[in-house]
Order: sequence, then C-alpha cells, then structure tokens
Amino acid sequence: MKKFINRRPANAARWALGMLPFVLLLIIYMLASDARLAENPNDKLLPALDTFVQAIERMAFEPSKRTGDYLMLNDTMASLQRLAIGVGISALVALMVGIGNGTIPLIRATFSPLVTGLSLVPPMAILPVLFIVFGLGELAKVMLIIIGITPFMIRDLQQRALEIPAEQIIKMQTLGANTWQIITRLVWPQLMPRLISVVRLSLGPAWLFLIAAEAIAATDGLGYRIFLVRRYLAMDVILPYVMWITLLAFAIDFILSRYSQWRYPWFHGGKS
Repeated sequence: MKKFINRRPANAARWALGMLPFVLLLIIYMLASDARLAENPNDKLLPALDTFVQAIERMAFEPSKRTGDYLMLNDTMASLQRLAIGVGISALVALMVGIGNGTIPLIRATFSPLVTGLSLVPPMAILPVLFIVFGLGELAKVMLIIIGITPFMIRDLQQRALEIPAEQIIKMQTLGANTWQIITRLVWPQLMPRLISVVRLSLGPAWLFLIAAEAIAATDGLGYRIFLVRRYLAMDVILPYVMWITLLAFAIDFILSRYSQWRYPWFHGGKS
C-alpha cells in the first residue's frame, strides 16, 4: 500500500480535483446570494447568476447606446495592449541587464546596487509622480508596469546567470571563445527559458499595476470599467470583469508554459 505522500492522481482525477474548489466556491456563492435576495430582492452585493448573464450580454454582445462600441471587447483590447507593451519592454530590458549583471563583473558592480534599490521602491507610491512626469496618457500606464516588474525580473535573471557553472565558462575560454560568444552561446540559451518563467511570475503584479493605473486615469480598459461602475454598486458587472481578467491571466500563463515546455524541454526535466 502506497503512503499518502506518494499517491499521485491520474490526469482525469487531477482535473476533477482542480475544478473542485471552483465548484465549491460557486455553490457557496449561490447559497449566500439566495439568502440575501430572499431578505432583500434589490440587494446588489451578491446578484443572482441570471443577473450576471444579463450584464455580460449587455457589456459584451450589445453595442453601447452612447458610442456604438462593444465595451467589454474594447476594454479587453486596451488593457491587453498596455500589458503586452509593458511586459514586453520589461522582459527585453531584464534580459539585457540581467545578462550583463550576471556575466560581466564590472557591469554588475556598477548597476546591481541600482537595480536592488529600484526593486525596493513601492511602484504604487510613485504612481502620482509618473502621472506628473509622463502625463495621463498611455505612457504613464506602461511605465508603471515597467517600473513595477523590471527590477525583480533583472535580479532573477542575474541570479540565474551567476548560477551557470564556472567550469562551462572556463571550457569555452579555453577553446578560444570571447565574451560575446560566451554570452550568445552559453548564457543566452540558458536564460531564455528562465525569462519565460519570470514573465509568468510577473504577470500577477503586472495586472495589478495596470488595473491601478487604469482606475486612476483612463477612458477605457478593464480596470477603468471596474472602477467606473463601482459607484453604482454594479457587482453584476464588476465580478464578471474580475473573472474575465483572471481567465485572461490564466490563458496567457498557460500559453507561455506550453511554449516553454515545447521550446525548452531540457529546462522542464526533458518533458516536451
């Protein structure tokens, strides 16, 4: 008989166990909603499920009477564009600086203290400064994402570069490799799968900074819509938007995970 710690669920059981908490949360919500609506049919805190369906149809599948746009689609595209630009720039900067800091001691001595200091600055604390310096346009929102996640990504990649065995670098130098060849043929390939992992870990904070920036100064976006309707206590719109953001984040994480497993199977224990 296997010990409990050694038992592993089959694929079907793993999916069922993964869905179980969500089903339980849905049941709890339905019971709580029914109880509140029984006391007050006009209660807005926990709307019924059919109210959610009506709100989703109105926001996603019916054009706005004022603008003629599909609001949920427009908000999603605006937020994803800001997220993609912010995370993309952060990943590029983190890769270059992380390689430099982790590979070349002179660069590490110069920039590593600065990166450490920036990583300790709360990004939300400088949000007003960003709006003053960069204005209320798209640049400030993207800069908040970049400032919020780039230092941590740099430190992670720098540490990964420092963990590369010195024997590998010595062997390449013995074979006549210069600094550029060591970076492009040894360090770069080993940091790329780690870059994908650190991007996945940074998606949560990136969404947080994006929603905060959109809530303060924006005319579209998922965060803007949530904070716009909060004054009306429109939980039938807020909760579907929150679930939609969660679904988008999960989908992006899943795609990055699958791509990493396909492109760098050695990083995941040889499983493609």
